Amino acid sequence: MNEKNERTEKQRFPYINRELSWVDFNARVLEEAFEKENPVMERIRFLSITASNLDEFFMVRVAGVREQVESGYGQADDSGLTPAKLLPLLNEKIYGFVERQYSCLHRSIVPALKKNNIHFVTPDDMNDEQIAFISGYFDKVLFPVLTPLAVDRSRPFPLLANKSLNIAVRLKSDKKEESYFAVVQVPGILSRFLEVPSKEGRTFVLLEDVITYKLEALFELNDIQATCPFRMTRNSDLEIDEEAEDLMSEIVKSIKRRKRGKPVRLELLQRSDRETKEFLIEMLDIDKSCIYEVTGPLDLTFLSKFANLSGCEALCFQPIKPVYPPAAFWGSDDIFQSIREKDRMVHHPYESFECVVDFVRRAAEDENVLAIKQTLYRVSGHSPIIAALIRAAENGKQVTVLVELKARFDEENNILWAKKLEEAGCHVIYGLAGLKTHCKILLVVRRDSDGIRRYLHMGTGNYNDSTAKIYTDVGVFTCKEPYGRDASSLFNVLTGYSLPPDYNKFAVAPHGLRSFFVRMIEKEISNSLAGLPCGIVAKVNSLVDAEIIQLLYRASQANVPIQLIVRGICCLVPGLPGISENITVISIVGQLLEHSRIFQFENAGNPKIYMGSADWMPRNLDRRVELVFPIEDEDLKERAFGILDTMLSDNMNARVLQPDTSYEHIDRRGKVSHNSHVEFSLMAQKAVKDMEIPVQDASKPYKPIRSSAE
Repeated sequence: MNEKNERTEKQRFPYINRELSWVDFNARVLEEAFEKENPVMERIRFLSITASNLDEFFMVRVAGVREQVESGYGQADDSGLTPAKLLPLLNEKIYGFVERQYSCLHRSIVPALKKNNIHFVTPDDMNDEQIAFISGYFDKVLFPVLTPLAVDRSRPFPLLANKSLNIAVRLKSDKKEESYFAVVQVPGILSRFLEVPSKEGRTFVLLEDVITYKLEALFELNDIQATCPFRMTRNSDLEIDEEAEDLMSEIVKSIKRRKRGKPVRLELLQRSDRETKEFLIEMLDIDKSCIYEVTGPLDLTFLSKFANLSGCEALCFQPIKPVYPPAAFWGSDDIFQSIREKDRMVHHPYESFECVVDFVRRAAEDENVLAIKQTLYRVSGHSPIIAALIRAAENGKQVTVLVELKARFDEENNILWAKKLEEAGCHVIYGLAGLKTHCKILLVVRRDSDGIRRYLHMGTGNYNDSTAKIYTDVGVFTCKEPYGRDASSLFNVLTGYSLPPDYNKFAVAPHGLRSFFVRMIEKEISNSLAGLPCGIVAKVNSLVDAEIIQLLYRASQANVPIQLIVRGICCLVPGLPGISENITVISIVGQLLEHSRIFQFENAGNPKIYMGSADWMPRNLDRRVELVFPIEDEDLKERAFGILDTMLSDNMNARVLQPDTSYEHIDRRGKVSHNSHVEFSLMAQKAVKDMEIPVQDASKPYKPIRSSAE
């Protein structure tokens, strides 16, 4: 088949471009910032998330599209768009999105803050006491930190840090007729907002406004003609030579190259000085289509810290407090004995991630534990998991850790941890060439009274105690032998030269996961055609893979009912007559970030359910090491079905993808409101309360509380 026919074939099925779909996802997050039912500090937090998301989108995805256009790459994607056709559509959509961001800030959030007696002011609005306060702050704190950088023939334009906030200053003096320029970087190490004395509520000023007001102190011999706050975003997608002899050294070099990446966005304030603007465009060598002029302030990511303002807890969501399951959940105080009795499941953050941390800690101290093997993709800055692994190595246990050095934007953190683990005596592996290791698995080898046994934790999320407080994920503990054999085989593939085996229970990418999903979907099609019970429920972060989408269309056309919960990018179009009328798609965006991946297949009336690390994206199925595992314990299966059912009943956080590719809220008129995040939290609290039972009943299995919609 030639290239032209290939493109025609691709365009025969409905497919939403992934970049445009991502902007739609960020728009759903922005809707939460507009939502007046949300507490104002949470609305601010959502707005900051959209800004942070957009930064990364520019650094990686927009940068990639621009590179394709500049290189002349002309092949269309599955939506039929070439990079050259996509870029203007993307620009138009992002320009509109940024306009809505600032409309949200100025027309919705700022008035809401004022109602709560919280104000942002500029020096022009300040009284004498406040001016004296910011002047003192400038003299004592800011002035020693600031470094004005002149730009002239002997001093070239400085290499500015990615995403840093700067002020361009246009100057004149009696000795020169022409303007000349300098740059002052707003120090990122200091708080972006400063509280000033106020008799009316709480009043804040932005750091760049204080600096601009006091700029004369930095340029005493010059006449300041104009100032222009600006911010630049660089191409930050690393190019790594994975064939290099020293992968860690190669990644360190790549991180340094990231700091010099080509600018892909320049943010300026509207009505900026024309001459200064032209100076920046020339110095940064940036295309005018990459310029975003906004009403300000620049860089809304600072709002994430403002949302945590002390004394404003009443203006935030009621926090979801993780419960730590008691001994009744485990079966006994001995975690290993509990796992021998039956498989255990934890649902984060409703149930504390400390369960997982304690599992590693106890393994580190247990004299019968011989070895610990674990994959790490993203960990926190002060990871208790890392500390436990180091302790295990110090206690003489064989500790093997696969640290994924190529986890985007976590490379430096992971390099730091890898070195510390090596120094403690752990065996550290950096993954497989050409593949990211994204699976989440922890294996503990223990000498029990009846022989050697393997204890496992498998999950849908990273071993990160910080994100586990705000990401929804599921983890399973088991010591069943078929799972243990699979885990050992997987680690042998990751650490040695073993060929991928025929796994007993696991489905593993890149060699077996795509074929697994294809087989499971095709089986549902066969069951439907045979008149047997059929159906698919899948919860993923992103649905991009063209083969999976085409197969789901086939299943819909065979009358297989399909319910999809897709938080972010969804390239499938549901509800199209004759194509996808049996498919529904919802996106849940709320207080917590949906992160778990769960797959349910009706299987002719004997439903099967799987969990794991993989989304339905080409990278997860073909270019990463991913793990999907079955839930087979009947109690845990029932609980897993309940998780999906509760999410499908959510009518507060959910939006429904329409056939025209727009998303709409669910009409709640006359219906009971369901917020899955709140309901899961209440379930966990009630379950723990119900477990406070007499000791003789402590081994009763965990029973999930089913939602009223079931």
